[in-house]
Amino acid sequence: MALSKKPVNGMKDILPAEMEIRDYVTNVIKETYRSFGFTPIETPCMENIANLSNKQGGENEKLIFKVLKRGEKLNLESAKKEADVVDFGMRYDLTVPLTRFYANHANELPSPFKALQIGNVWRADRPQRGRYRQFTQCDIDILGESGILAEIELINATTTTIGRLGFRNFEIRINERRILKAMAKYSGFSEADFDSVFITLDKMDKIGMDGVAEELQKSGYPQEAIDRYLELFRLLGDKKDVAEAMALLKDTLGDFLETETAENMTEIANAVNATKNADFTLVFDPTLVRGMSYYTGTIFEIAMPELGAACGGGGRYDKMVGNFTGNDVPACGFSIGFERIILLLMESGFQIPERPKKKAYLIEKNYPSQKLIEVMQQAKEERANGCQVLVVRMNKNKKFQKEQLEKEGYEEFVEFFNR
Repeated sequence: MALSKKPVNGMKDILPAEMEIRDYVTNVIKETYRSFGFTPIETPCMENIANLSNKQGGENEKLIFKVLKRGEKLNLESAKKEADVVDFGMRYDLTVPLTRFYANHANELPSPFKALQIGNVWRADRPQRGRYRQFTQCDIDILGESGILAEIELINATTTTIGRLGFRNFEIRINERRILKAMAKYSGFSEADFDSVFITLDKMDKIGMDGVAEELQKSGYPQEAIDRYLELFRLLGDKKDVAEAMALLKDTLGDFLETETAENMTEIANAVNATKNADFTLVFDPTLVRGMSYYTGTIFEIAMPELGAACGGGGRYDKMVGNFTGNDVPACGFSIGFERIILLLMESGFQIPERPKKKAYLIEKNYPSQKLIEVMQQAKEERANGCQVLVVRMNKNKKFQKEQLEKEGYEEFVEFFNR
């Protein structure tokens, strides 16, 4: 039986044209984030299954690729539960590995610590446009900074990077988990129901306010609480300015919303708007939830009009490190949707700016070895001067060979014949 030449469903081969763009984007990201003081690190692709299944990863914990025990440790005949056969899992994001990394190496790291991670993650998700089962994530995180400086730096670094990649007129949507909770408590929902209510609220952009009302009714919540809750969103209307929205919410929610929370949101917005390096709008979105239950404060998301969907996000997660050490450490992070960025660039016909000239040396078959050394020396000199030189044998169908190389960006051809 013939082997399958297709990649596993939900994963993909990456052709040279896309790989060139991915490398360029990766370099822009690293260069920009380093200029903000972020330090690259790397963590393993697998984590202990207990770390990944600690009920903080939201829906992603249902999507873990689990790894069977190996050798004598794997005994299928005596296994009675999953823990008897599974001990590791493929990481579904970079945040859980980062907090484990920090807990393990905190004494060797500066405080606060500004981390940069770029790496593959895996989720057993349903593949769709711009979403795969293996994909690259790009995260920056600040651990050890409890103040709003972390949020300001993360938003500025991320938006500067997005701007350097040529994107304009995008939005950074911002909200606060404590604002979500204050609105729910004010409306009459019990704290035990908050997560369920927020899951329904997160569907607002897809099912609308009527759809949210219907789902909350089906869940058995009091109609009075539902009406009061949705009235808050009608009251906010299209108030996207953070300061205006905070003033309105403080007047409406009263003591349910802490003054410090509202002031922090306003201060973050003022600082970002005064120092931003890219063409984007910072907007308040009261329906923004973010799926991870580990978020404890500010949350944000990148909205790209070209994609019609989120293209990255993050927030504050001050309780995660404490799961490993018993001592909480303030932490905040922002992740770029790397695969969706690449998708948009590929579909727009993006061309890498200022790339080196690409030249191909085509060498006739049976070209003398002594002359071949001279060709290699010539190629060496051109590479030293910044040119990208490909040295290959000349095919019989030279015309087709050149056409294929032109598709890969080769602009000049030098032919060497045995004459």
